[in-house]
Amino acid sequence: MNKLQIKGNWNIVKGKLKQEYADLTDDDLNYVEGKEDELLDRIQKKTGDTREELIERINEYSEKRTDVEK
Repeated sequence: MNKLQIKGNWNIVKGKLKQEYADLTDDDLNYVEGKEDELLDRIQKKTGDTREELIERINEYSEKRTDVEK
């Protein structure tokens, strides 16, 4: 299974997720280091996407942001 790797600014990633999934709230996207499973559970309940799809999407958004910063 893929591992969630949040790099760079979580607020940017959070904004992209909110654009893609209008039903997500700030509470749904509240990220606490070490509580990645809880974050994924909240997002999964609202979106219906699989954990693997969500991990891939979050990692993709995170990597794009990191690439821009270089």
